[in-house]
Amino acid sequence: MSRFTISITASPDDIDELGHVNNAVWVQWIQRIATTHWEAVAPPEHVAAYVWVVTRHEIDYRGNVVEGETVTGETWVPEGPKGARFDRHVRFTGSDGRVKVEAVTTWALLDRATGRLLRVRPEIAAPFLN
Repeated sequence: MSRFTISITASPDDIDELGHVNNAVWVQWIQRIATTHWEAVAPPEHVAAYVWVVTRHEIDYRGNVVEGETVTGETWVPEGPKGARFDRHVRFTGSDGRVKVEAVTTWALLDRATGRLLRVRPEIAAPFLN
């Protein structure tokens, strides 16, 4: 399984009235790491032909992140797809080494031109599983 990481620093716009990263921002960051991973490892013809959509998020909030704090996001796909869908795991760790957020998200593959649901073929899944 291929693991992919990015760093994200919390900006003032990411912070809620409690003084830490808002839950909705964590969802945006999950989307960002997933799409960045796809664009980094998929062949350009796959990126041009297909788009992924989320069908489910399961998120555990384990700690807070404040403005200016940087987290390392890590994502991986532990198992091959089931039809048009697969589960992606995501973990955000703070500079203190503590896990701040963990998630399992389910994604479905669509044909970019038609918007139709597609079965994930082995060659599409391969870059995530190696």
